[in-house]
Amino acid sequence: MSSTAELRGTAAPLEKTPLETYVPPAKPSLIGLSRAELAERLGEIGVPPRQQKMRVQQLWHWIYFRGARSFDEMTSVSKETRTGLAERFTVDRPEVVAEQISNDGTRKWLLRLPSGDALQKAHEVECVYIPETDRGTLCVSSQVGCTLNCAFCHTGTQRLVRNLTAGEIVGQVMVARDRLNDWADRETPHGNRLVTNVVMMGMGEPLYNFDAVRDALLIVSDNEGIGISRRRITLSTSGVVPNIARAGEEIGAMLAISLHAVRDELRNELVPLNRKYPIAELLQACRDYPGASNARRITFEYVMLKGVNDSLDDAKLLVKLLKGIPAKINLIPFNPWPGSRYECSDWEQIEKFSEYVFNAGYSSPVRTPRGRDILAACGQLKSETEKLSARERQALRAMAMTD
Repeated sequence: MSSTAELRGTAAPLEKTPLETYVPPAKPSLIGLSRAELAERLGEIGVPPRQQKMRVQQLWHWIYFRGARSFDEMTSVSKETRTGLAERFTVDRPEVVAEQISNDGTRKWLLRLPSGDALQKAHEVECVYIPETDRGTLCVSSQVGCTLNCAFCHTGTQRLVRNLTAGEIVGQVMVARDRLNDWADRETPHGNRLVTNVVMMGMGEPLYNFDAVRDALLIVSDNEGIGISRRRITLSTSGVVPNIARAGEEIGAMLAISLHAVRDELRNELVPLNRKYPIAELLQACRDYPGASNARRITFEYVMLKGVNDSLDDAKLLVKLLKGIPAKINLIPFNPWPGSRYECSDWEQIEKFSEYVFNAGYSSPVRTPRGRDILAACGQLKSETEKLSARERQALRAMAMTD
């Protein structure tokens, strides 16, 4: 294992510039549009204003409550309206290119995004479903690639291609419900849903795609559609301080902070964004987060890196820094990926770190690694599918299409 000093090297750039902008397909999907935007689309096909509110409610129900995949399924909508919609629009979600299932039941989907630019490559993102005894958590991506360059994160080694649209973000939730047969009438031993929680912890930095993430999460949490409570939606950020307050005010989801270090010098290396928004500024934004309380604690994510950030001195400073913030500390054993220069802390050291934090009065669960064998664990979402041969990708795609 290299020393911390040896790992520093040349400072990584703070942020990447998107390589492309989104070009909608000739027939765009209605997924991701607000009610007001749906009314505008209905007006475009000749639905009179006096009918638009009723038709919007019908569309909302069919798209987000029943998961309709075509306008033909929407039997309560007039045939004339369905025909007009089908001529101009779709209700398509991202295409499942490959599905991998871990030994522990975790599922990872490689999703292809449609584009209206024939010269652009069809881009792909990953989405992960983690089943547990009392919940099912969906890890959703917000960008193709990532704006940031966090040193321990596989996704951070990719280019930033572009931001996802609200429809592409909501579409990931809908794909999961499609694949799991998790729509309107689903019944399970633990309730009527398999996807109960959403975490914006996939590819990308959500707060650098604020508007689309906000619009998508407002749809996901809408009680007349997908209906996942905002208390079951967590937005994770590496510390885009100006948008943290906006997230509390305009989204109202639970907040998670990718902290990973307690000293600016080290966090500058692990999370280069820290050079723009240092720890003190970030933690003040957390203290000011709208709605934060003991009932709505902020989660601080802390990846355990052997010999880098896992000493008891680090644990003591962590407790000191978080004083006065309603917080939970989520300790994450580092998930290795090809070419990584870090190692996971020894389990004994993780336990010592966790015990100190717990004894100081903070919940400090150690996140059980899930989906490591398919590179679906935290920080691993730069899929091995990028490296698969055409034949292997074709085989995975065939498996994905078999329900």
